Amino acid sequence: MDCIEDIFESSLKLEETHFKDGYDEGHADGLISGKEEGQQVGLKTGFEIGEELGFYRGCVDVWNSAIRVDPNFISVRIQKTIKQMDELLHSYPILEPEKESGSDMIDALRLKFRAICASLNMKLEYNGYPKTSDVEF
Repeated sequence: MDCIEDIFESSLKLEETHFKDGYDEGHADGLISGKEEGQQVGLKTGFEIGEELGFYRGCVDVWNSAIRVDPNFISVRIQKTIKQMDELLHSYPILEPEKESGSDMIDALRLKFRAICASLNMKLEYNGYPKTSDVEF
């Protein structure tokens, strides 16, 4: 009887061994490919955020130049919003991408940008992020 039990036990252990080996190999491969994919996504996302921040910086610089040339060109209320946008751009955590405040700051920049453009009656938009008409569900 012990001989029969030993045969079945070795068969069961063989299956467990193959299962464990397969799992360990898959886990190791997943770690490598996950790290590579994460790096690619992070690089792409970081570039997109930097591009958007640069666009807003350019707009703020142009608006500030227009204000220096003619302070009455833009109302005091809009000048205040431009200054707030400038402060947000200066305080954005570029070197600390894991900070969650960055996402909130981008959202605030987008809102202020839209408000300024609407107040100035300008049709200016950043083409990098999707428009609501481009989003599909």
